[in-house]
Amino acid sequence: MKKILFTHSYFLRFDPKQWATGQPYAPLGTLYATALTREHGYDVHFFDTMFARQAEEIIPPLEETKPDFFVIYDDGFNYLTKMCLTNMREAAFNMIQFAKERGCTVIISSSDSTDRFEMYLDKGADFILLGEAEQTLLELVHALGNTGTDLFKIEGLAFKRNGAVVKTARRNVLKELDLLPFPAWDLVDMEPYRNMWLKQHGYFSMNMGTTRGCPFKCNWCAKPIYGNRYNSRSAENVVAELMMLKEKYQFDHIWFCDDIFGLKPGWVNSFADLVEKNKLLFKFKMQGRVDLLLQETNIKDLARAGCDNIWMGAESGSQKILDAMDKGTTVEQIYAATRLLKKTGIKPSFFIQFGYPGETRTDIEKTIAMINELLPHEIGISVSYPLPGTGFYEKVKDQLKEKTNWTDSDELALMFSNTYKPAFYKQLHSYVHKTYRKHLAFENIKLLFLHPFKINAATIKKALSALYYIPASMLEKQKLRQLEKTGA
Repeated sequence: MKKILFTHSYFLRFDPKQWATGQPYAPLGTLYATALTREHGYDVHFFDTMFARQAEEIIPPLEETKPDFFVIYDDGFNYLTKMCLTNMREAAFNMIQFAKERGCTVIISSSDSTDRFEMYLDKGADFILLGEAEQTLLELVHALGNTGTDLFKIEGLAFKRNGAVVKTARRNVLKELDLLPFPAWDLVDMEPYRNMWLKQHGYFSMNMGTTRGCPFKCNWCAKPIYGNRYNSRSAENVVAELMMLKEKYQFDHIWFCDDIFGLKPGWVNSFADLVEKNKLLFKFKMQGRVDLLLQETNIKDLARAGCDNIWMGAESGSQKILDAMDKGTTVEQIYAATRLLKKTGIKPSFFIQFGYPGETRTDIEKTIAMINELLPHEIGISVSYPLPGTGFYEKVKDQLKEKTNWTDSDELALMFSNTYKPAFYKQLHSYVHKTYRKHLAFENIKLLFLHPFKINAATIKKALSALYYIPASMLEKQKLRQLEKTGA
């Protein structure tokens, strides 16, 4: 029986911002691949790098298990793996070296290796799995165990033959997702995850995917793994996994990590019915599009199922920028969806993106005004990041030169020429957060006067935070104006 050692290259400690946030999720994509190969009779092992301190920690499991195949299979559901932070890439290269030194056949699957397969082959990897890769991996390890099998017939594969790089035909994405086994949750040491969540947030959250792909065509969003398609698990299959996880791990909360949750007509209604029927009590957060949320019945079904927070790709308060992004949504829809969610009791949160080509100070001010008026539950601010394979990347690739990746997710470096210099956008990030918190404080001060009998400790604390955020936001604004003035 052939042995396979699975790992991934997402080291949470390598990203100080995400480590401080304290929201670790198990590498879902890795666990799917592990489960499928195990189902087909392979002796699988798993080393989780999530809490590891350095790539060298892979050496003991390599020497202990002595695997035939060493597989770095990154999580395609984690948006941070699409960015491929440079220190994670270097860790992957180091692990390739360690495995090759110990005689393993090295197989890589990730967004970065799909985009840059030649680079990974040059670093010693034997095979790169391109795109959605569970079936490709299964066919490959079968073929390598059977002499004479033609590797050229395996779709979605890159490798070297006689010094030349070979890239086989593209593999179609999976449609029948219910046929996949549940992820190999049993191989994960869940206690470090649970402990960090409880320590930082007071509850335990796990992740789950109900769909793969996205049919929309935002020109800055890469889909190297699951493509520009949309395929869904059945509501029955999802609820079955939820019930298993609830019994085994007693989670409090779920992060549905789909690019878009519940797009299939009627799916959310069926899901909510099954959650209620099986008396599943939990909260969840998800990602959604503002235009798809403007159906009150759909939002009510989400609330009925336990939805607590929806992260929306608001991106900008300027219609000009949304149109330039090919977003397919309107500023008016952002306002309407946010208000409808608040009315229904679901927290709306915003992804915001600054620095898209052509963005002016007027566009920036519109975005800030939108945030401060709507006051979402949370905001996630980034600057435009050119991901390979996107229309946006093609527009700016000639400017990227050597700088194509961030070191960590807090870097926020603008890697192409725009209206302002990178330092301005870094300062903008700080200012927007401070002024947003200031307006939240004002809103809670208002609540103290309007509803004095509903006052709680949290409301008082947020109201008092105005004493900090009023001067802090003024200071940040002064710094921003200075950078704008000097062009630094």
